[in-house]
Amino acid sequence: MNTRPIPVPPPGTQLEWRLDAPYSARHVLMIIAMLALLLWSGHRTEMDRMLGMSAQAVGKTLGLTDDSQVLRGLSRVGSSMWPPAVTEQEEVARIGDFDRNDLPPFARIEVQERRESRLNLQTLQMESHTERIEFLVKPLGYLWTVGVKMVETLEIAFWGTILAVLMSMPLAYFAARNYSPYRATYTLARGGISLLRSVPELISALFLVLAYGFGPIAGVLALGLHAAGFLGKFYAEDIENADKKPQEALEAIGAGKLKTLWYGVLPQVLPQYIAYTLYVLDRNVRMATVIGLVGAGGIGQELKGRFDMFHYGHVATILIAIFIVVFLLDQFSSRLRARLM
Repeated sequence: MNTRPIPVPPPGTQLEWRLDAPYSARHVLMIIAMLALLLWSGHRTEMDRMLGMSAQAVGKTLGLTDDSQVLRGLSRVGSSMWPPAVTEQEEVARIGDFDRNDLPPFARIEVQERRESRLNLQTLQMESHTERIEFLVKPLGYLWTVGVKMVETLEIAFWGTILAVLMSMPLAYFAARNYSPYRATYTLARGGISLLRSVPELISALFLVLAYGFGPIAGVLALGLHAAGFLGKFYAEDIENADKKPQEALEAIGAGKLKTLWYGVLPQVLPQYIAYTLYVLDRNVRMATVIGLVGAGGIGQELKGRFDMFHYGHVATILIAIFIVVFLLDQFSSRLRARLM
């Protein structure tokens, strides 16, 4: 092997170190063009108006401005959502086969007065009438309702995640360039993954509700199909990027593709697979509350109904329940990842 000595300057030579500039005129032009594009896009999306209204809200908080539309809107919503609803009451006259001697636990009957103005057909004058109405009041009834709906939401997210994992495994195998048997299967698998990822859960839930009707079936399918696209992409890329040395060793002793995948790739990618799956489960819990707005079951369906009826106290209870469930699930996921990875 030919080796060449490192050139050394003669003694007494003045050394001058010079680094090229980290940017050039082309870089400056690109940055200016990007800033111009951002300013144009920001004006189209009313970012300037957002900054102005936010500054006005900060000024109102500090006492520098007289009024703020943002603070007025937030205060109006906040006052209507507080306190969160805990009790549930239902008019006794609308309960079928109501038995006063067999009330639910901790429930009671309250009589409330309702004043209405009615037109007297004889005098053609509006007259005030007071009507006494009986209500069945359940002190913690709405908490129970929200709890049942949250359990249904968790079930939708859980089964949607299971469906996504089952669908993504064969997709990931055929979408991995180094394991797909044919170019056509690789292209079809990649196209299927892109198709599943490109359709948002809310859009697919709209069509699935038309096909399967209102309820959790549409929610499970919508979450499972969309999440299968993400998991299939992540699983396939990890298979492609796995260390080749264990695979080459297994292939050298005559192992087939499936055995090489099982013994040479899966031990490497399993921790990442678990992390991806837990992330999708966490995401599905949050998205299950959204797809319920179109009738796909879960707490979202209850949220939309209460919001449409302006029951903002009930909306506050639902939002608090969603936050608690997502927080607990995040803590569980982080602890599980710490144990497995």
